[in-house]
Amino acid sequence: MRIDDEIQSTNFEDSYHKAVINIAYTQGWLANALRCQFERHKLTPQQFNVLRILRGQYPSPATVNLIKERMLDKMSDASRIVDRLVQKGLVSRCTNNKDRRAVDIRISELGMQILAKMDDEFKTKDLLKNNLSEEEAAQLSDLLDKLRG
Repeated sequence: MRIDDEIQSTNFEDSYHKAVINIAYTQGWLANALRCQFERHKLTPQQFNVLRILRGQYPSPATVNLIKERMLDKMSDASRIVDRLVQKGLVSRCTNNKDRRAVDIRISELGMQILAKMDDEFKTKDLLKNNLSEEEAAQLSDLLDKLRG
C-alpha cells in the first residue's frame, strides 16, 4: 500500500518530505513485525542486537565499547542491556586478563541456543520477499546507504 493511503494524506511539501515520512513509517512497520519474534523469547530488539553482535565475535570476547559501536540503535545504553542479558544467563562478563580495567563480555551457550532457535523460527527475508525481489532489496539497501552517505 502506498504511504499516501497508509497515513491517509497527500499533503507533502515535496518528494523529500514524502520519503522521510515513508522511511519513518516503514521503520515502525518493521519494528512491529519483528517485535513478536523478540517477545516470544522475552528479548527487546536491543538485547537481540547485542546477542547477534556477541555471536559474531564468538569465541572472542567483546567490550561494552565495541558493542556500542556496532549497535543499530546508537541511543541504547549498552551497559544496562548487558546487565539484563547477564541476569537472564544469556551472556557472561569477566575481567580482561591483559587489562584489569576492561571487562570481557561473551555470549553464553544459552544465548547461542536462543539465537539458533530464533534463526530456525524466522528468516528476516520473509518480511520482504513477497513484495521485493532480491535485486530490489539490494537496490533498496544501496539507496539507504547512499542516503546516509
